[in-house]
Formats: sequence, structure tokens, C-alpha cells
Amino acid sequence: MTKENTPQPQTSAQTGELWQITLKIYRHQEGGESSFNLYPVQIYPEETVLDAVEKVWAFQDRSLVFNHACHHSTCGACGMRVNGYEKLTCITPIHEVSQNGGTITLEPLRNFPPIADLAVDLRPLYARMAESGHRPVLPVKDEYAPGEEPAPLEEQRLADCIECGLCISVCPASVTASGYLGPAVLAGAQQKRELTLPVCALVDNQDGVWRCHSAFECSEVCPSHVDPAARIMDLRRRLITRQIRRLFNLDR
Repeated sequence: MTKENTPQPQTSAQTGELWQITLKIYRHQEGGESSFNLYPVQIYPEETVLDAVEKVWAFQDRSLVFNHACHHSTCGACGMRVNGYEKLTCITPIHEVSQNGGTITLEPLRNFPPIADLAVDLRPLYARMAESGHRPVLPVKDEYAPGEEPAPLEEQRLADCIECGLCISVCPASVTASGYLGPAVLAGAQQKRELTLPVCALVDNQDGVWRCHSAFECSEVCPSHVDPAARIMDLRRRLITRQIRRLFNLDR
């Protein structure tokens, strides 16, 4: 038997074995004190973190508050901090964030108004995204034919942005400046083919592109690979070019 044909040992994530894990869930109601509650859960390792949360709600604690909808990374509702990292829980398998007998800590996203427990209010993000002119344009391809070049960033699609808020939660600038527009909003403005006066007024200020610390953490957590950090850098370049052209009257 060759090495390639030698049976490899299976992990418990492949054998269908139930895991016993513990969810350590942040709990907070308006006017009350914050705490963490522990919930034991039996679950298959291929199931998702959202599956585990729903099991807690269904069989142990109906008072638990959390957001969810589509279960396949389209709506962006189920974003949480999982063991301190921003993730969409509907596409995060248990075996990626824990092991049999392990504990998973769940907290709400940062930098958004809290509702209760794991739920936050994303309406400020939705309003700012609309103000930025967020709209779909051309699709981004995963592969290109020989000699074919990808379209410039401003011509690519931002429709893959599901407005989940992960990038704003992880952003260090959003932690220190509540008025900061945030990565998703700036990426939405960057997709505009022409930087109109309203868009420039929105983004070309201390709470716009110049507040960004270039940490690139927003691109690390983006579940849709929008790469908001690169878009912010491109938006800066375009704003500077616009100012230079206006300074030398090159747009007449």
C-alpha cells in the first residue's frame, strides 16, 4: 500500500462524534448589571456557533437575546465576538474555535448601541451606508483569464458587503472616536465612480478617511472579502488627487 493510499486517522470533527462544550455568554439587559452565564451544550463539531446559541435559547434559556436571520452569511445579522474575535457565527464551525470539552466565549459587537445580551443596534451603520451612496456595480471575479486585468477598485462591486458591522467592531479608530464613519461606510463611498461634493463632504474630514489608523484589521475580519482597508487607502489617494487638480485648476 502506498503512502497516498494509507488510511489517515480521522478527527472527531469527521467521525460524527458529539462534543460537550460550554458557551460562556455575555448577558446584559438595560438598567441591569452585566455578567457571563455558562451553558453546557452537546453539539457536533461541524455545526456552527450560531447552532449552539440557538440550542441554548431553545432548550435552556428563552430569555437570551441575539440577532440571526439567513444562516448562510447573506444578511450579516449574527455577527458576534467569538473568543475575542469578530465573526459571523452562522459560518463559524465549532471545531474552528473550540475542542471537545472546551469553552467558547460570546460577546456582542463593539462600537454599536447595545440592545440586550448579544444583540446590538446596527441602524446607525445602515443609515451611514445609505448616505455614502452604497450601491452595487461590477462584479469581482475570483479568477482572470490570461492577460485579463481586474477592474480598478472604484469599478468593482461592493454588493458583497453585507453590512454586518464586523469591521466597525474590530476597528481601533472606532473605539476611540464615536463620530468616525467606519470602514464599511468609507468603502461604500469609495465605490462611487465620481466623488461628488456630498460624498467629499461626508468622507474628507477628521471623522472620515483621515481618522483611519491603517490597522487593516477590518479587512482581516470581513466575511465577504470586500477589503475595506484597501478601499480607504484608494479613497485617500483619489481625494488628494482631486485637491491637487483643483489647486492647479486642472479640472477646468
